[in-house]
Amino acid sequence: MNTFRNADILLPADADMSKWAVVACDQYTSEPDYWKETARISEGAPSAYNLILPEVYLEEKDVADRIKKIQSSMKDALSKGIFREYKNSMIYLERTQDDGKVRAGLVGCIDLEDYDYRKGSVSPVRATEATVIERIPPRIAVRRGAELELPHIMILIDDEKGTVIEPLAEKKNKLEKVYDFDLMQKGGHASGWLIPESEQADILKALDGLADISEFNRKYDLDEKKPLVFAMGDGNHSLATAKEFYEELKKNNPGKDMSSHPARYALVELVNLHSPALEFEAIHRIVTEADTDDLMKKMTEALGLTDNAADCSQKFEYVVKGVKKTVGITKPSSKLTVGSLQQFLDGYLKESGAKIDYIHGTEVVDRLSMNDGSIGFILPDMAKSELFPTVICDGALPRKTFSMGHAWDKRYYIEARKITE
Repeated sequence: MNTFRNADILLPADADMSKWAVVACDQYTSEPDYWKETARISEGAPSAYNLILPEVYLEEKDVADRIKKIQSSMKDALSKGIFREYKNSMIYLERTQDDGKVRAGLVGCIDLEDYDYRKGSVSPVRATEATVIERIPPRIAVRRGAELELPHIMILIDDEKGTVIEPLAEKKNKLEKVYDFDLMQKGGHASGWLIPESEQADILKALDGLADISEFNRKYDLDEKKPLVFAMGDGNHSLATAKEFYEELKKNNPGKDMSSHPARYALVELVNLHSPALEFEAIHRIVTEADTDDLMKKMTEALGLTDNAADCSQKFEYVVKGVKKTVGITKPSSKLTVGSLQQFLDGYLKESGAKIDYIHGTEVVDRLSMNDGSIGFILPDMAKSELFPTVICDGALPRKTFSMGHAWDKRYYIEARKITE
């Protein structure tokens, strides 16, 4: 299986890496002050901040100008030679989170021919939750004129025996260390070691073992024809954008051999689902510009909300003006609490014109719920053991079901890769 492979990885040759690396663009979407501080920290220095579009700015009037500036900054970065390229490489990295836990990962390329984000897909790489098609066009607008990609994509492997990534910790002292620095704004610390092509055979063999169909079916008590080896953790919409852009290129170049085009691949980080540093946390909701009394009245009717939450298998908290209340669902519309809630909210938002945002951390929900016309929904965490079986059996989880850690624990942009010929 060649779904995951090495890549021609770019890293800044001479830069302050603490100013270079910035957190994933889809974080802090309700906190513009975070991004203003990021801009202040990185000002005047080579920084990935200049090569990404934080989603907090997606609805700003100057978004088109921002995209042009990003694409221009990519060209400048390449023309000024700020990068060193590591051909046919992978990177083993250790991310020390703000809480002190160390999360190990492996950076390389995913073949987009082996990825299908549609629900019911049986591809080796699958989305773990519903993909919102409307979120893809603005990202494609950036990618169409981009010469580089910087990944915040994290893909999970269910490697209970620790055969793929864990052995690299024992080898790292024999490898070239390519970065070692503190991340800005509570990001912790990142260290990376280069894995040259000569050292990659064991990694690929171990991944082939995870793709063995007989072992896969035994593990999950199934009779599948194609195994799920790579499940999306973070950045599904970014990978979906890369996929759509690649399909667009193929469509616009009929008859051209695209088999080795750089855009066929996307740079990602693999993480073992069983990493002790990896914790699944619920993604909460904040609804704004709403008649909160009307919303709760209609939700109570639709989901059969009850104060006797202890008797219900599905329950959540809602918070208005900082006051929380726990309710149970007696008429669920999904197997998961988040699914029942989200299905109702999708219909209500369309009908009412209210807006929604997805929040990591209950303290932010509490604060935002203090605003007039705002109501927060605090959801229970999902067990890691539920992920692969649920995706295999149900196709995908409801969107924004879980998050892997706090916003500051998300992947930071460090590595880059050329995506043009």
